[in-house]
Amino acid sequence: MSVEGIWFSPERATRPAARLLVGALGLALAGCAALDPGGSKPELPAVPTAAPRTTGIDTPASAEHKRLVALFGGEYKSAAAELYLNGILARLAQSEERPTTAYRVTILNTPTINAFALPSGNLYLTRGLLALANDSAELAAVMSHEIAHVSARHANQRAELEKNAAVISRAATLVQSRQKGEEVQANGRMSLASFSRQQELEADQIGVKTVARAGYDPYGASRFLGSLGRSTSLRASMFGQKSGDEQPDILATHPSTPERINRAIAAARQIGAPGIGSAGRDEYLNAVDGINFGDDPSEGFVRGRRFIHPKLGFAFEAPEGFVLDNSAQALLGIAAGGNEALRLDSVSVPASTSLEAYLASGWMDGLDPASVRSENFNGISAASADAKGGEWYFRVAATRFGTEVYRIIFTTRSLTPATSARFKQSLESFRRITPEEAQRARALRISLVRASADDTAASLASRMAVSDRPLEQFQLLNGLNASQPIKAGDRYKIVVE
Repeated sequence: MSVEGIWFSPERATRPAARLLVGALGLALAGCAALDPGGSKPELPAVPTAAPRTTGIDTPASAEHKRLVALFGGEYKSAAAELYLNGILARLAQSEERPTTAYRVTILNTPTINAFALPSGNLYLTRGLLALANDSAELAAVMSHEIAHVSARHANQRAELEKNAAVISRAATLVQSRQKGEEVQANGRMSLASFSRQQELEADQIGVKTVARAGYDPYGASRFLGSLGRSTSLRASMFGQKSGDEQPDILATHPSTPERINRAIAAARQIGAPGIGSAGRDEYLNAVDGINFGDDPSEGFVRGRRFIHPKLGFAFEAPEGFVLDNSAQALLGIAAGGNEALRLDSVSVPASTSLEAYLASGWMDGLDPASVRSENFNGISAASADAKGGEWYFRVAATRFGTEVYRIIFTTRSLTPATSARFKQSLESFRRITPEEAQRARALRISLVRASADDTAASLASRMAVSDRPLEQFQLLNGLNASQPIKAGDRYKIVVE
C-alpha cells in the first residue's frame, strides 16, 4: 500500500490500508513511518509496591503498535525469520554511534514492500520486503535507515516545520488575501517536500555507515534500492502505467531511486571498495525459506485473472487483459493501459433493502435509475445498472452473499458492444465455490532450489507459480539482471504453491 509516511515512495497509493495509516496515526514524516514525539518527559515518582495493579489498559506505545499491525494485515509469525532479523538488530545496536533504544522486529502480514520504526523500539518489516531482499546486508541497510529516522528526530523536525508553515499561511491570509495565503501555502509544501527528501538522504547516509561498522557489506543499501526501483517499474508496466521515476513530481517526498542509489554507492565507496563486509546471503535464504508470498489467505487469492476467496466461499474471474491487485479493502483491476478498470468490494446493506433499491439509492453519482435490472449469477440473486461520469462509462452490479453485499464496478472510456459483453461475461462468473475448492486454495510461498549445471533463469522461472511475467519476477526476486547467468550449485528463490 507508498504512501507518505513510509520509506518506499514507489509504492505510494497502491494499498488503501497504507493511506489510512497516515490519517490514523497523524503521521507527517515523509519517507518513513517513523514517529518521534520529541522532547524529554518529566521523571515520574516511583509507584509504591503496595499500589493496586491495573490490567487491560494499553499504553500509548502499545495502542499505536496494535493499530499499525491491524492496518498492515496483522503479524506474520515465522520463528526463524524473527530470530534472524533480531540477530541483525543486535549487531546494528552495537554499531550505532549513539545507541539509545533497544529495537525489536515485527513482521507485517502484507505483500507490500514497506518498513518503518517507532521511538518506542518497534521496528516493522513486511513479508513483501523480506521476499524482495537478497541478503543480510540489504536488510541491515533497511533497518538502519529506519532507525536513523528516529535517532535523527526527523518526525519531530518535520512536525515543527509544518506547524510554522501553517502559522505563516494563516497570517498571510488574514493580513493580505486568500490568494496570497494559498501562494504561501504552496511554497511551504515545496519547502516541506525538499526537507523530506533531505531527511531520506540523511537516513541513507547514516544507514550505510552503521551497517559497515556492524561488519555488513555497505553496498547492500544500493543493491536493495536497485531492486526496489525494478519492482516499481515491473509493477507499473504490468498495470500499463509509468513508474514514479518516469513521472517526476516536484512535490514528491522522496528523492528519485537513481539519486538515492548513486548517493548510497558514493557513501559506501568512502568506506571501501566493493567486496568488503559480509553479505550474509545463506543466512538470509535459510530465514525466508517457506514464508508466504503474495496475498494472505484470509483476504483471498489472485491467480492470473481469477480471484478466489476460500474463507468467504466465492470466486470471480476478470475479463481478458486485466491485471488484478488484492487488498483487505478491495480487489482492484486495470486493463488497456488504464482505460479500463474494475473494483470488487463489500458493504453492509440492511437485509430489508433490496439490491435494486440499493443501486438506485444515490451512493454512486451518475447512475441511471432507469437502467437498474435484476440479475442472477449462478443461482445468486443480483442487480445491475449503468452509470456515466465525465468521459467514463460504468457497469455496476451488486449481489448479496452471506451477510454482506458485494459490489462489482467496471469502468471504461469506450463502452462498445464487445466491451459490454466482456463485462457481462465477467459478472456472470461470480459463483459459490465448493468446500473442496476452498481446501485446495493455498497461499503461495518462497521455496529454495539449488541450480544444476543445466539450469538457466528461464528454466528456474518455469517452476514459478505465478502467471504474470514469471521470468522477470524470478530475476527480481533473486537480484539478477537480464544477462546474468545462473551459477550451478547456488540457491535461488522461487514461488511455489
